[in-house]
Amino acid sequence: MDALFEKQDAMLNATSMDIVRSFMNHVNWDAPMLCIRGPRGVGKSTLLRQYIKQQYGVGKEEVLYCSLDFAYFTQHSILEVAEKFYKHGGKLLVLDEAHKYENWSREVKEVAEIYPNLQIILSGSSLLKLIDGDADLSRRCRGYYMPGLSFREYLQFYKGINLPCHSLEEILANSKEIAAGVNAKCRPLQHFHEYLKFGYYPFYLKNPIDYYPLIEQITNYVIDVELPQLRKVNPVNCRKIKALLNVLAQQVPFDVDISKLASMIELQRNTVIEYLNYLDDAKLLNLLYSDIVSVKKMQKPDKIFLENPNLLYAMATTPVKIGTARECFAVNQLSYQHTVEYGKQQGDFKVDGKWIFEVGGDGKTFDQIADLPDSFVLADDIESPRGNKLPLWMIGMMY
Repeated sequence: MDALFEKQDAMLNATSMDIVRSFMNHVNWDAPMLCIRGPRGVGKSTLLRQYIKQQYGVGKEEVLYCSLDFAYFTQHSILEVAEKFYKHGGKLLVLDEAHKYENWSREVKEVAEIYPNLQIILSGSSLLKLIDGDADLSRRCRGYYMPGLSFREYLQFYKGINLPCHSLEEILANSKEIAAGVNAKCRPLQHFHEYLKFGYYPFYLKNPIDYYPLIEQITNYVIDVELPQLRKVNPVNCRKIKALLNVLAQQVPFDVDISKLASMIELQRNTVIEYLNYLDDAKLLNLLYSDIVSVKKMQKPDKIFLENPNLLYAMATTPVKIGTARECFAVNQLSYQHTVEYGKQQGDFKVDGKWIFEVGGDGKTFDQIADLPDSFVLADDIESPRGNKLPLWMIGMMY
């Protein structure tokens, strides 16, 4: 037990508080049990250590941070650690990398039942495994999804430019004032296209040369390890799933022809749909439907996007079309806090069932959404709004 506290102190001493993600303010840290899920590399472990350092400081033994991939847990169980910690006055148990511990959800559930006054925070990067575990804890565990950096956070992390968050409602209602505030501090277009290529994951500055290889490594782990283990995917098909991602990276936004796609990678139609849903669950893809209310389990999506533009650039083997990157960005940023549907004949996207958006360059017109209420053009290469034609980068200010 002392070894765990020593590791905790060493980690907290090494944790910088210079930049804290705004996600910190959106979590109900007082919940009896909460789980923070998110892709590898978005900063979940750093956030947890920052929270402990902020609220408790270093050297306090009423809080215990454990990464469940510590060698300590090859010989000790979660239940054993929780029992000793609680009996010695422990109040908050933080279990990071939960997905790396077999039967984690069963033991955590048991801890919660035996020690109801012990607060538990969970975190992990295996979205598929945490989804499965959440089913066991759904009634008692508050879940949060932590995305990569928004454009606003990218400016803060990489450029030292601090800007406030704005809700989508605020952006649509007060676009001129918000844009003027941003333009007073920086030239957003100067940074936006760099963000599309390098800004989503907060580890770019640490190792820019290996940035794309690290993204590919994360992707390969999901496909080669997690899908066979957690979704019983035949390992023989893992190469075909990678081929599927590669095809989508070249053609995103993909106008979906499942039969053609199945033929290209030599899989059955229903198998392709099943794999697309797995990749969506693992946050490697964003699947859009034209009517999300009536979506059935084996219904094909209407549009397929890679989850974020950095992933798109990392996976593509041919030059990425800027129109593809723009739409990928729009779906990524809008879908974190809102429901996004494919617009079909009414714009590119419908958000929360009411707002219609077209995405394009400076020359994008309203022709496709003329006379539609609550319709907007999100245009690249402009700094300031022109009526309902808003700069595309502005939706990167939402978190």
